[in-house]
Amino acid sequence: MARISFETMQEVITEAFVKAGMNEQEAKTCARIHTQASCDGIYSHGLNRVARFVDYVKRGWVDINAKPSLVKKLGAIEIHDGNRGTGILNAFMATDRAIAIAAEQGVGIVALRNTTHWMRGGSYGWYAADKGYVAISWTNTESCMPSWGSKEPRLGNNPFVMAVPRKKGHIVLDMAMSQYAYGKLQVTRLKGQQLPFPGGFDKDGNLTSEPGPIEESMRILPMGYWKGSGFSILLDTLAAVLSEGLATNEIDKIQQGSCTGCSQIFIVIDPRKLGGEEFTDRVADGVVDYVNSSAPDERSTEVMYPGEGELRTRADHLANGIVADDGVWAEVLALAGRSA
Repeated sequence: MARISFETMQEVITEAFVKAGMNEQEAKTCARIHTQASCDGIYSHGLNRVARFVDYVKRGWVDINAKPSLVKKLGAIEIHDGNRGTGILNAFMATDRAIAIAAEQGVGIVALRNTTHWMRGGSYGWYAADKGYVAISWTNTESCMPSWGSKEPRLGNNPFVMAVPRKKGHIVLDMAMSQYAYGKLQVTRLKGQQLPFPGGFDKDGNLTSEPGPIEESMRILPMGYWKGSGFSILLDTLAAVLSEGLATNEIDKIQQGSCTGCSQIFIVIDPRKLGGEEFTDRVADGVVDYVNSSAPDERSTEVMYPGEGELRTRADHLANGIVADDGVWAEVLALAGRSA
């Protein structure tokens, strides 16, 4: 494993995206998001996802020249068509529009259809929280998880994000509907490790902690068993209904990589128009202190709130360099036209 400075990683990824055909400003924006994801320890949707994005651009599955277009506006709700443009740029547009509406009306809802992979979903929660807003966002995906009781993938992993601003460190939940996201399986496999708890079934239906057999079978375990399965189904349905877009069963027909043609929802609320900033901070601090002060179980040394681990990893990586898999880093260097 190498340690790469934030500036160097962002610069190299920018060069890779420019070589793929993006203009420099948009390449820098996307590179920053990939770098921030790795900086927070979400390697699967940071550096590790660069080569796949470049591949999708080359195949024409992501149109880097496309811009989102307004489809409908109804009060605090807007629907936009992403026109299969760059997922990160589309998602930031949607978040910014939701923020602008919330600044006027207290809440803003933007539904985005026909877009592409937004990479790390938590990016948009952190972004909104940095501006003082509460955010709830999710996306549907192609089938990559069986519904409860099935051995055939028919559900999307449908990442779900919630963020609450807090001066001492935002509370940010960023989770897939599976016990472990596929990115976590990949990172664990690359490290030659096992999952701490069973994460899915092998091809013979045996529950396992080995990431490789789960990736092969695609029988990843829904979080909360039947509850996670139900949550995934409703997130998919609502994303399609609210955006007038596609649900997983239709996304599956596209067959152009991960999340191409997906539907996404961005809900932003201004808590300053409710109890106010001081009240929000007091509530959030109280929740955090209560969680942090609870007694650890037999396998733990401390109890953390959602987002706390990312903040710690971020601080370490900014001080000491971002951890990068040697093979992945070499691949991205090659895409940027640099030697390892």
